[in-house]
Amino acid sequence: MVGDSHACAFLSFCAVDQLSGGREKKLVFLTARVHPGESPASFVCQGLIDFLVSQHPVAQLLRDYVIFKIVPMLNPDGVYLGNYRSSLMGFDLNRHWQDPSPWAHPTLYAVKQLIVQMSQDPSVSLEFYIDVHAHSTMLNGFMYGNVFEDEERVQRQAVFPRLLCHNAHDFSFSNTSFNRDVVKAGTGRRFLGGLLDDTSYCYTLEVSFYSYMTSGSTAPVAYTEETCILGGVASIHFMLVQSASNNKYPF
Repeated sequence: MVGDSHACAFLSFCAVDQLSGGREKKLVFLTARVHPGESPASFVCQGLIDFLVSQHPVAQLLRDYVIFKIVPMLNPDGVYLGNYRSSLMGFDLNRHWQDPSPWAHPTLYAVKQLIVQMSQDPSVSLEFYIDVHAHSTMLNGFMYGNVFEDEERVQRQAVFPRLLCHNAHDFSFSNTSFNRDVVKAGTGRRFLGGLLDDTSYCYTLEVSFYSYMTSGSTAPVAYTEETCILGGVASIHFMLVQSASNNKYPF
């Protein structure tokens, strides 16, 4: 299913009966390309989408129990213009989640309104928000997560990146960090981490522009379109494992 809000397209994936009433709707929301120049993020997002529409048994299971809403390109004007970080109006959209303007940041405004609306719906449980980026200086795939006063919540937030580190050869937990940096307060990960309840997980997923180091290796391995796509598939797999370990889904 393809939706459109303020000229920002989003995709929805789920089994048809997930849209009917009667049971709580588990929701995963993903965004990519808020920074137009970070093209590897599109390959990761493509891997996610290709897997979710496949006939793989895990993909079928996910569609049965989870609704996925994906915004593959949060900054389409910036991508079209060839900008590196900014929108048509010259804004870094990933610093304006707290108070986006429908005039200056229309796509961000629309996506935020949709997420806030869903978070207030008692029939919806927003399980994950993941914002996909590419990094210009660091190697490997890694994540940014949030810091909370509740130590148990902090530990739960670390499970997903740890699963990726143990099972995806290019993912680095040592590069992963959890912070409340004031400069990042306007990012999707920080804003939604403060808005959503303690059962939701909010992350920035980063993949290097260049290469990754595997355990025990002495030379970096260049990222390709294919390895970025596989990284997207791995993310979905271990999101499922984390949710199952928390007894959120009946499998």
